[in-house]
Amino acid sequence: MSVLEGKKILVTGPTGQVGFPVARAFAQKNEVYGLARFKKPADRERLEAAGVTCVKGDLAAGDLDAVPEDVDYVAHFAVAKSPKGDFDADISANAEGVGLLMAHCRNAKAFLHCSTTGVYEHAGAHKLRENDPLGDNHRVMLPTYSIAKISAEAVARFSARQFNLPTTIARLNVPYGNNGGWPIFHLAMMIAGEPIPVHPERPCVYNPIHEDDLVATLPALFEAATVPATIVNWAGTETVSIEEWCGYMGGLTGLEASFVDTDRTIGSVAVDTTKMQALVGPTEVDWKDGFKRMVETFHPELLK
Repeated sequence: MSVLEGKKILVTGPTGQVGFPVARAFAQKNEVYGLARFKKPADRERLEAAGVTCVKGDLAAGDLDAVPEDVDYVAHFAVAKSPKGDFDADISANAEGVGLLMAHCRNAKAFLHCSTTGVYEHAGAHKLRENDPLGDNHRVMLPTYSIAKISAEAVARFSARQFNLPTTIARLNVPYGNNGGWPIFHLAMMIAGEPIPVHPERPCVYNPIHEDDLVATLPALFEAATVPATIVNWAGTETVSIEEWCGYMGGLTGLEASFVDTDRTIGSVAVDTTKMQALVGPTEVDWKDGFKRMVETFHPELLK
């Protein structure tokens, strides 16, 4: 695996589920700046304790005056999801925001834009490739998400060419780890004795990727950045269903998972990782080991 040392790196969204472990890991051997609005003092304190220099700004407002212009690399994880599904606000923050950021950091060696496999049209258990049709597969849960992220990809593609800024657009599947993730919400539902919603087209399959693999593959994704932008799925190489991972967590904890079929939830979003593996190699964290570590972190008292 490639490594980054002695570089100046900007991480946006460093208070989030994915941004924090990335910023923390890179800060061990690099000069890392974390860009966020920092509404909670505890978020700033957590990052500073990890060796990250906190920079307050607002992508939606174009408030980037405090952001260094001479960074070597940008890892862009910031995402806006307005509570009431405000398309104008979310497209402004996600799409216009990435354009403003890329203009500000146009001299970087590479720019990583974290997108999502939520940009694909729902296709059941078909393993989605990077050139498959785009669509709105998250509408039932997050009304603006898919469209705002597709818009952001379009702006990132334009900006890569406009500023000659080598760019990778990485479509993230189901991230998880010791800093949280979708599966830990399923465990919370199991603890509460609530049924877990699943799409009627069963099994509901995904490619969960552990935060350790996100950190490990990022340097190679920076190396893969090009003009025009490189677009690649960013996902675990193992395909796992909600039913399977809930059953596994049930075996670890003695809890029982129950399910309810509904079309008011996200269906399968399984992806083909052939292109990713050619660029960065396979992911290394076995999903069962990663899930066990996640349960140990959040609910050690439940382990049998």
